[in-house]
Amino acid sequence: MKVIAYDNFGPATEVLNLQDIKIEKPKQKEVVIKLKYSGVNPSDAKARAGNRPGVLKPDYDLIIPHSDGSGVIEDVGIGLDRSLIGKRVWIRNGQWKRPFGTAAEYITIPIENTVEMPNKMTFQEGATMGIPGLTAAQGVFGSGSVKGQILLVSGGNGAVGHLAVQLAKWGGAKVISTGSQSNSHSILNNGADYFFDYSSDNLVSQILEVAPEGVDRVIEVEFGLNLTWLHQVVKPNGSIAVYGSAKEMNPTIPFGLYLFKAIKIDIFLIYILPQKQRELAINFLHSAFEQKALTPKIDSIFKLENCALAQNRTLESGRNGAVLLEI
Repeated sequence: MKVIAYDNFGPATEVLNLQDIKIEKPKQKEVVIKLKYSGVNPSDAKARAGNRPGVLKPDYDLIIPHSDGSGVIEDVGIGLDRSLIGKRVWIRNGQWKRPFGTAAEYITIPIENTVEMPNKMTFQEGATMGIPGLTAAQGVFGSGSVKGQILLVSGGNGAVGHLAVQLAKWGGAKVISTGSQSNSHSILNNGADYFFDYSSDNLVSQILEVAPEGVDRVIEVEFGLNLTWLHQVVKPNGSIAVYGSAKEMNPTIPFGLYLFKAIKIDIFLIYILPQKQRELAINFLHSAFEQKALTPKIDSIFKLENCALAQNRTLESGRNGAVLLEI
């Protein structure tokens, strides 16, 4: 099978190479999936570049990147019914603590890492459900129902943000979202009730003007940059669901300002989400999709051999949804 792989850290165009390797035979409770799309995320690009703290070389001799994807089950291992063959599935944790991910024609993976797709979900949409979808669902619903609440979604046009806006609106919340001015129309079309430019000098006062008592929950992609002011717009006993802080990984927290409002900082990592929470998140995603309240956006689609361009695209500003590889 054709794959994109690397064996050293470095720039995408230098270390990602098209190769031909054998398809892995499925072991017990594993399936072989013929892939249609691979979902490309910023975490894939950062891992390939060697940007994880304390990691000096790849964990495996050869790595096929990407954890998200979609396709059709083509073979099953011992302990699985052959009626699974032909099922349309999306994939989670394809390359989490595993060497071979979804930038390939096939992936052999534990059945528990697959999710059967709703009938009307396309393979492109399915490839966005893993990291972006589960992150959005956990970010919005991680502390329970949001009906009647006010939520603030940071970066409402990103791969996670645009899904979070839609899920929050579907869940019955009033939604405020930040982003770049050029994306205001798109964010409002996603369902946000209010949009504010994240670079505005008056951002706090603008948010408080429409939410005088503050917001109940924030879904935050850049915690390190924004923690200096978030406490001003969160209600006492409110929460901040944190899934990213790439631009400032070692922030200093003004602890007293958070303490005396009893603001909960809810940091989560979707790769290790406990099973019960993961099942709830999947149910939220599929229910919203089937009720036509969730429409994943695709920013761009690249061919497998152009994986380097796809990874680089995930790190560029101004993206409008997810980045995919067409296999």
